[in-house]
Amino acid sequence: MVMTSNYSIGQLAKAAEVNVETIRYYERRGLITQPPKPVQGYRTYTKATLARILFIKRAQELGFTLEEIDNLLALGESHCSEVQELAESKLVSVRAKINDLCRLERVLEDLIIQCRANPDNTACPIVESLQPDSDLS
Repeated sequence: MVMTSNYSIGQLAKAAEVNVETIRYYERRGLITQPPKPVQGYRTYTKATLARILFIKRAQELGFTLEEIDNLLALGESHCSEVQELAESKLVSVRAKINDLCRLERVLEDLIIQCRANPDNTACPIVESLQPDSDLS
């Protein structure tokens, strides 16, 4: 027999390892549903809400934005091809970021090499590369 556990907002936050304000924010964004408040007592959240928050956190770890996660949740009951399209779009974005980071890595490596080879410790090639060109004035 499966027992249904109910959580206060504080217990839910602790179980999901998020802040209470994160839960409230997810409610405002419509990512999770705020349970009705009973006449007496506090709102209680179900295991399903905990599972949804854990899904949101995992998707964020994979680089999905909250808007993209909202789309994923909406597509949860849809055909796999629709979810695949969203994942493929995210993959294109991730690859572009990787390319940008690789370019940045090469630039930084070059600047560090220039700095190491700099005989004049008063003029740092790294700082000079960040200065606007004096020809622009």
